[in-house]
Amino acid sequence: MTYRVERVNNLIRQELSDLFQREVKDPRLDTFVAITDVVTSPDLRHARVFVSRIGSEAEKHEILGALTAAAGFLRNELAKRLRLRHIPELSFQWDDSIERGDHILQLLDRIHSEDNQEQSAG
Repeated sequence: MTYRVERVNNLIRQELSDLFQREVKDPRLDTFVAITDVVTSPDLRHARVFVSRIGSEAEKHEILGALTAAAGFLRNELAKRLRLRHIPELSFQWDDSIERGDHILQLLDRIHSEDNQEQSAG
């Protein structure tokens, strides 16, 4: 990935985070939604925005639907904030890395507590 694309990815991530906090009024997005990554194509025409939140499958689908519906608004707002010749088309994808990390931590805690129980019993 080139330095320019990496900078654009970071700018888009920062601006979208700011827009989520201050501008988006959709009640489906009132809960905390984290933007974990932005991956822009080399020609800067398309950007995949990875979002995450711990919740149920139904909430995930609802959030992705709300983000897809708001993509045009978000792209227009990015055009106002960023000095780019072309503002990329936004597509939102779910990033389950936070949930996987949480699951791994739970497993490690369970192993740790089982080891403590065996040591105290033995």
